[in-house]
Amino acid sequence: MTLPFEIITESAEQTEDAGASLAKLLLGDSSLPRFIAMYGDLGVGKTAFVRGFTRAIAPDASVKSPTFALVNEYGSKRSTIYHFDMYRITDEDDLYSTGFYDYISGNAFCIVEWSENIPYAIPDSYLRVNIEKNSLEDTDSRLLQISYETDSRK
Repeated sequence: MTLPFEIITESAEQTEDAGASLAKLLLGDSSLPRFIAMYGDLGVGKTAFVRGFTRAIAPDASVKSPTFALVNEYGSKRSTIYHFDMYRITDEDDLYSTGFYDYISGNAFCIVEWSENIPYAIPDSYLRVNIEKNSLEDTDSRLLQISYETDSRK
């Protein structure tokens, strides 16, 4: 996998495999950001992508959506992953109260679902993962786009 990257997946398993491929790329290239901002509607497969990403780094982890917990931590000897769900975050005070800024200041991987809810908190350099349904006929088909983003305005 090289960035930018685009793929169509036809199942949750293929979406997981795309997540695992990104994790392997990041493990092999420490110059890439460890912050992954995920974008996509409800039910498009963001958690499936995270499940695959986590499988490549912490294979024994049981990945669940952190909708109510806001953050789940998965660790292994290789690295730590913080998996955030910002669906219920409505402002910076809510975000600050979660300890979010402490999590992203380290060297762990931070994967954030619903990043569109926290545009003010995304680091200057990050990986962007867009997932969208791309077929009315095939309800499992997804378009995944992964890119390396930098904010040159800061």
